[in-house]
Amino acid sequence: MSFTLTNIAHLRLAAQQLLNPSYTTAHDLVSWLGAVQAQEYAQTIWGLGLRLAFCLASDIEREFNEGRILRTHLLRPTWHFVTAEDIQWMLALTAPRVHAVNKFMYRQTELNESIFRRCNELIIQSLQGVKQLTRDELNEVFKQHSIEASGHRLSYIMMHSELNGTICSGAKKGNQHTYALISERITQVPQLTIDEALIELTKRFYQSRGPATVNDYSVWSGLTLTECRKGINSLGKELISYQLEGALYYFTQQQTEISDKPTRMLLLPMYDEYVMGYKDRSAIFVNRNNLKPKPKSLHNCIIIWNGQVIGTWKRTVTSKTMNVEYHFFEKLSIEQNLAFEQALEDLENFSKLKLSLK
Repeated sequence: MSFTLTNIAHLRLAAQQLLNPSYTTAHDLVSWLGAVQAQEYAQTIWGLGLRLAFCLASDIEREFNEGRILRTHLLRPTWHFVTAEDIQWMLALTAPRVHAVNKFMYRQTELNESIFRRCNELIIQSLQGVKQLTRDELNEVFKQHSIEASGHRLSYIMMHSELNGTICSGAKKGNQHTYALISERITQVPQLTIDEALIELTKRFYQSRGPATVNDYSVWSGLTLTECRKGINSLGKELISYQLEGALYYFTQQQTEISDKPTRMLLLPMYDEYVMGYKDRSAIFVNRNNLKPKPKSLHNCIIIWNGQVIGTWKRTVTSKTMNVEYHFFEKLSIEQNLAFEQALEDLENFSKLKLSLK
């Protein structure tokens, strides 16, 4: 196998279903990916759409409202999509680390176990019977019981309840998100031990994001390097490794070299897994030493060609249209122009909104 940073980018495109999508449902795709960062809900819906064959935004929204994919805090202190079958074992594995990260903010917002316990009781009482309430509606419940829960304080109360496996996303009410009890939202499935969960998460990460280093896995999962190495070692011969420029990359036996140059242009959403899945993002900046973006700029919408960042874009959605602004670092070739036109057409078809270019 030819092993260069460019080749790594190509293999990651294939693993992330960004070359030739093989899945047709959001549920199966999210299961393959393990978890998908989703604090920007609408953006992440498009990120899933890029990885699905023959899919509309409304199809993914329907799966979300039906509870086939859920949105909750796990891995790190941010929202992720996860399947109903995976949410409990993934929380059992990663929630302790997220709680540890959150300890400082728990103290800053003057939240303690007594307050968390009382809020959790009120949440359960309010949602029992397959009820689904918005954050504001639950905040009103807290106010009725003289519990101050505004701003960050409310955010960490809700996140604590998510991490403890009490609540997750419910169906949307119009444009508003709701919470539901996990016990009423999912069908109970056999649970994994912590060791089994670590092995499973490790497998999901490398099958869908490899080649990647142990540092990449640790940053993505929120787990310690020791835990990540244990997961890698447990997979044994299921993973192969290759050293490049002092870094050891792991990937699955099923991953093979990409023979053809990728010709699909990708309008990636904010916080896309093609970026967020890795600590070291140098593989998407090959031969662009003069381009030194600020780290946070990679969280924004970027344009990918041949695995590499070639520009940025921004969308603004109204009721009937989507305004698209874009900037390329260099003049496009004829082939790239055609690919860009196709990418815009795919976005319009997926969203069912008329595009207006700026």
